[in-house]
Amino acid sequence: MKLNTSLKLKAFNLQEILIVLAIIGILLLLALPNLLPYISKTKAIEAQIQLKSLYTAQTQYRYLYARYSDDFNEIDFEAPITSDKGGNARYKYEIISAEGNTFKARAEAIEDFDGDGIFNVWEIDEKGNPKQVIRD
Repeated sequence: MKLNTSLKLKAFNLQEILIVLAIIGILLLLALPNLLPYISKTKAIEAQIQLKSLYTAQTQYRYLYARYSDDFNEIDFEAPITSDKGGNARYKYEIISAEGNTFKARAEAIEDFDGDGIFNVWEIDEKGNPKQVIRD
């Protein structure tokens, strides 16, 4: 029984693989600046959702006590743990003011999403519409 030792497998060599990786890298460098605004918008959705949740908690508290509160514990709202403290949240949350029939809460980014030195800030008030105060 004779084995066929001349059997060759088709494969890519190292140079071909490196050229393909270099092309992919160049394409990523060209596409990344165009994708940064979409990445920022996606990360801003966290702030909008949490602020709407905070608005709902404030509204429920107001129905019960006829006023808004400036304490997360009173309105039973737990702010998510930020990524710098071992959590997943990219925003820190605070109630700026709560007086009688008005309140204002803020979500401020803890990281610069596009590297321009400006941090994204969102606010919500008793009307319930999140507004972007500082655009990143």
